[in-house]
Amino acid sequence: MDLQTIRHSAAHIMAQAVKELYPGVKLGIGPAIENGFYYDFDRKEPFIPEELVKIEERMRKIVNSDLEFKHTELSKKEAIKLFKKLKEDYKLELINEIAGDSVSIYQQGKFIDLCRGPHVNSTGQIKAFKLLTIAGAYWRGSESNAMLQRIYGTAFETEGELEKYLSGLEEAKKRDHRRLGRELDLFSFHKEGPGFPFFHPNGVILYQLLLDFWREEHKKRGYVEVKTPIVLREELWKQSGHFEHYKEHMYFTAIEGSNFAIRPMNCPGGLLLYKEKQHSYRELPIKMAELGLVHRHELSGVLHGLFRVKAFVIDDAHIFCMPSQGCNEIVDATKLILHLYRMVGFNDYSIELSTRPQHSMGSDKIWEQATTALKDALAKLKIDYKVNEGEGAFYGPKIDFHIRDCLGRIWQCGTIQIDFSMPERFNLDYIGENGKRQQPVMIHRAAFGSVERFIGILIEHYGGAFPVWLAPEQVRIMTIADRHIEYARKVFYLIEKNGIRVKSDFRNEKIGYKIREAQNQKIPYMIVIGDKEIKEGKISLRMRKEGDQGSQDIDNFILRINKEIKNKK
Repeated sequence: MDLQTIRHSAAHIMAQAVKELYPGVKLGIGPAIENGFYYDFDRKEPFIPEELVKIEERMRKIVNSDLEFKHTELSKKEAIKLFKKLKEDYKLELINEIAGDSVSIYQQGKFIDLCRGPHVNSTGQIKAFKLLTIAGAYWRGSESNAMLQRIYGTAFETEGELEKYLSGLEEAKKRDHRRLGRELDLFSFHKEGPGFPFFHPNGVILYQLLLDFWREEHKKRGYVEVKTPIVLREELWKQSGHFEHYKEHMYFTAIEGSNFAIRPMNCPGGLLLYKEKQHSYRELPIKMAELGLVHRHELSGVLHGLFRVKAFVIDDAHIFCMPSQGCNEIVDATKLILHLYRMVGFNDYSIELSTRPQHSMGSDKIWEQATTALKDALAKLKIDYKVNEGEGAFYGPKIDFHIRDCLGRIWQCGTIQIDFSMPERFNLDYIGENGKRQQPVMIHRAAFGSVERFIGILIEHYGGAFPVWLAPEQVRIMTIADRHIEYARKVFYLIEKNGIRVKSDFRNEKIGYKIREAQNQKIPYMIVIGDKEIKEGKISLRMRKEGDQGSQDIDNFILRINKEIKNKK
C-alpha cells in the first residue's frame, strides 16, 4: 500500500475517534505529511497529552471494526446541505471555494468527511500508527483566523517500521539542539526578543569557526567579501520584486519621512555594488560573497529554536558573469557547496531543480535560458536530480541541496539560482568584447543557507559531540588534588600556546565527578594530572568516545591534536 494513502486514512480514523469522544468538536483539515499526518480541530477545551492515549484507543476500536471507506460524489448544493446539518463550518468554507459543481466525500461508519482521497479499502488495513504531539495552528495558516488544535500522528505499513521510526524520534529528542544549546552553553532565547537568538561564548566560537572555514574556502576560489546595509529604502525592494513577493515577511520603518525596509534578503545590496563602476568582460566573473544579516517576520507559532528564527545570517554570494560563463560558474558553485558539506560531516546529499512558478517575473525566453544553464551544469557534473515543477524563485529557476543527517533526516540547505531578471530591472551591464554594452547574468548562491539553522542541524547531527576542529572547548585539564595544580598549569600554558582551545578544572572535587561533567559537556580530550603524571613528566589522556588512553607524552599529544584540527577530521 502507498504510505501517503495509509497516513491520510489514519488521519480520517483519528478525526472519527475525536468526533466520537468529543461530539462538539468542529473539523478543520487532515492531510498526510512527510513523516505522518495531522488533523486540525476546533475545541473550546485544550487537548492534553493524556487524551492522546484515549483517542488512540478509540482509533483501535475503529480499526478493529474494519469499516469500509466509501467514496461518494455529491452536488455542491447537496454537500452544503449535508455539512450544514453536521454543523461543520470549516468544511462549508472549503466547499464554497471548490470549483465545479461536484464535491467528493468519504465515509467510514457514521463519520463523513470532505475529501478527494484516495484511501485504503477499510479501516482494518491501518495497523501501525501512533499519535505524537499537540500543537496550535491558525485556520488556513493565517493569524487573522481562529486558532485550532492540531494533533500529529504517524503511521506505517508494519509495526516494525513504526518501532524503527519511534526509536529514531527518541534519539532525535536526545539530540534536540534546543536542549543541547542550553546544556553546552551555546545559545538561548529570551522573551524580550522572541525569535532572536542570543549566542553565548561557546556558541560564538562554534559560529566563528564555521564562518572562518567558509571564508577560507571562498578566498581560495576567487570570491571577494562585501558588506551591505541592513536598512534600505522601500523603493529598492519594489524595484527588485521582493516587496511584491515578500512584503508580509518584511519589517518596515520610517526615517525622516521616508519609508525604509529591513532587508529580508541580501541581493539588492550586491546589485548596487556592481553598479558602482563600469565593468568590462575581462573582469567577469565577479564573485561577491556576503555573510548578510537578514530579518523576516515569522509567526510565533512557527518559531523553532535555531531552525526558524526572525533574524539570521545567510551565507550569500552573487556571481556576475557573461551568459557564456553561466554553466561553468554553476558547476564551480556546486563543487564548492558539496565540498563544504563534506568537510563538516555531510556526505549524503540529493539535489532538486525547481522550475518557473506561477507568480514570477521575466520572459519565457530568459526562463528557458536559465533553466537550461542549470540542467547543463548538472549534466556536466553527472549528478542525478529531481525536478520540482513550478517551485522556483520568483526571479529564476534554482537548484536546491538536501543533506541527510546521521538519523536519516533530510534538510534543505544550499541553493543556486540563476537570474536574468534582476540585472535587467537594475540596468546592469558590462562592455563586451565588441565594445558594446551587454547585460550580465546574476547567479544567487548560498551553501549553508541560514547559518543559524545550519548550526542547529550540526548540533543535532553530532549530538553536540563536535569534531575536534569545531569543538568550542577542545581539551580540559583536570587535577586530582591541589598539589597537582602547579604542574597542570604548565601543561595548560603549553597546550594553549600551541593554539588549542583548552580550559582547566582545578576545583576541589573528586576526579570521577570532574570526568563525568567533562563527558556530559562533550569535551573531545580530557587530561588528568596526578602524582604519577608529575613524576613521569607526562599526562594521562582520556577521549570522549574511546575513554582512557593511558600515559602520553605532552608534545606527541599536541602534534596529534593539531594534525586532527588541521585536517578537519
